[in-house]
Amino acid sequence: QVQLVESGGGLVLSGGSLRLTCAASGVTFSRHLMGWFRQAPGLEREFVAGLSKNGFTTKYADSGKGRFTISRDNAKNTVYLQMNNLNPGDTAVYYCAAADRPFVTGEYAESRLSYYGDWGQGTQVTVSS
Repeated sequence: QVQLVESGGGLVLSGGSLRLTCAASGVTFSRHLMGWFRQAPGLEREFVAGLSKNGFTTKYADSGKGRFTISRDNAKNTVYLQMNNLNPGDTAVYYCAAADRPFVTGEYAESRLSYYGDWGQGTQVTVSS
């Protein structure tokens, strides 16, 4: 059974940084595309960043381009989201997501929420002004 556990959220001042971590277990991690999504109160869950199986291809929502960096360590079954220059608009619960796609090329990254079948419980990020 796939288990994704996020950590690293918290309260930060506007302009600050956070690094989110998602630890995966029960999976052949290198077979999974990984993504980060977020959901603010009253809003739908939205795409933040996506990463290919080999870690070489990334996709970002416009809101995070130039500020967020997604990466993975397949040896540690872990994916990261480095977030810099945070602003109050980034306040949300951040979710790690995995998509088991053994036959998809290693360079492919995905932004569609429906593509991902496994989700973590989320970690709260609050940015105060």
